[in-house]
Amino acid sequence: MRRGWLLRLVIAFSFAQGAVSMARPAVSYRALALGADERAIGVIAGVYALLPLFAAVPLGRRTDRGRCAPLLPAGVVLMSGGCALSGVAGSLPAMAAWSGVMGLGHLSFVIGAQSIVARRSAPDEQDRNFGHFTIGASLGQLAGPLAAGAVVGAATARTSGLALLGSAGVAAVALASLWRIEGPVPRGRRSSRSAAPVHRILRTRGVPGGIFISLAVLSATDVLTAYLPVIGEHRGIAPSVVGLLLSLRAAATIACRLVMTPMIRLMGRTPLLAVTCLLAGLLCAGVALPVPVWALALMLAGLGFCLGAGQPLSMTTVVRAAPAEARSTALALRLTGNRLGQVAAPASAGLVAGVAGTAAPFVMLGLLLAVAAGLGLRSGRHCAEHPEDPPRTSGHPGIRASVPQRQERQ
Repeated sequence: MRRGWLLRLVIAFSFAQGAVSMARPAVSYRALALGADERAIGVIAGVYALLPLFAAVPLGRRTDRGRCAPLLPAGVVLMSGGCALSGVAGSLPAMAAWSGVMGLGHLSFVIGAQSIVARRSAPDEQDRNFGHFTIGASLGQLAGPLAAGAVVGAATARTSGLALLGSAGVAAVALASLWRIEGPVPRGRRSSRSAAPVHRILRTRGVPGGIFISLAVLSATDVLTAYLPVIGEHRGIAPSVVGLLLSLRAAATIACRLVMTPMIRLMGRTPLLAVTCLLAGLLCAGVALPVPVWALALMLAGLGFCLGAGQPLSMTTVVRAAPAEARSTALALRLTGNRLGQVAAPASAGLVAGVAGTAAPFVMLGLLLAVAAGLGLRSGRHCAEHPEDPPRTSGHPGIRASVPQRQERQ
C-alpha cells in the first residue's frame, strides 16, 4: 500500500491525541475536586506546555540529522505515564507536574510524526497529507472528550481519576501501529552539516506568520478544552453534555479537513487561512454569551470547522518556507510557538477569568484569532500562494531542492 505509512501514522495519532483529549478535561475536573479555582486551572493547563517549551528545538535539530521514528514510542510512553500518574496524584502541584510530563510526551510524538509527513510527502502532496495527518488529531479530539464525559460523574474526584487511568491505556494502544512508519534515511542526512541557525529560520518570510496562526488556533482549541468544563459548571451543563459539545467541535474540524483540498482550489491558501481565522474569532467570542445549549452547540460546530484549516495549512506554510536542511527544526519552532501559546493563553485566561468571569477568556481568544487573520493575510501570502513548487531531489522522495537564492548563498 503506497500510503500505508500515512494510514498507520493517522491511527497512532488518533489514539495518542484521544488519550490527551480524554485526559485534559479529566485533569480540570480532578483539579476542581481537589479545590482548584479558575486561576489554578489555568496554571495546570499552562504547565502542560512548560516542559515541551524547552525541548522542542533540540528535538527538531536531532530529527533533522537522523531518524524521526524513535520519537514516537518515546512520546507514547511519556504520555501514558503522565496520564496514569495524574490519575493517582493527590495534590495540585503533583497534578501540574505530571501534566507537564504528558505534554512532553505529546510534543515528542508530534515532532516525530510531522517530520515524517514532511519528509515522505512530495510538494504537491503536502496539503493533502498534512490534512489527513491532522484528521488523526481530530478523531482523537472527537473520541477523547466523549470518553471523559462518559466516565466522569458526580463523584468527580474518583471518576476523573478513573478517566485519567483509562486515558493512559488509550495512549499505549498507539504503539501497535508504529511499525515501518519511516522510510530509509539518506546517508547524507545522517552526517549533514550544521542546520540553519534558529534566527535565520525565524527571519524566513512566511515562517513567523505560520507560527503565529498555529499559536492562535491551538490556543483557542486548548483553552476551549480546559475552560468549557468550567463554563459548564457555572451554567449547570452536565459533564456528559460538555463532552458531547467538545466532540461536536472536533467532528466539525474533521469535516473541514476532509474538504480542505477543494476549498484551497476555490479560495487559495492565504484567503482560506484569513477567512477561517476571522470567523473562528467571532464564534469564539460568541461562546462568552449566555446562550442556550443548542445555540452553544451550533457555535462550537462552526468554530470547529473554522479552526480545522489553521493547523495543516500552517504546517505546509512553514515547511515550504524553511531551508531544506532545517524543516524539522522549523516545525519544532512552530510547535514551540504552540507551546508558548499553551503556557500563556491558559495562564492569561485564568487571570482574565478571575477578574472578569469565566466567559471572558473566550473574548480574549476571539481577539487573538482576529489578529492572526490579519497577520496571515499580510505575511502568509508569499509562501502560501506559490503557484509552483521547487523540484524534488532525486535522492529522497518529498525533499525539495534548495531554491536558487539558497544555492547562491552556498
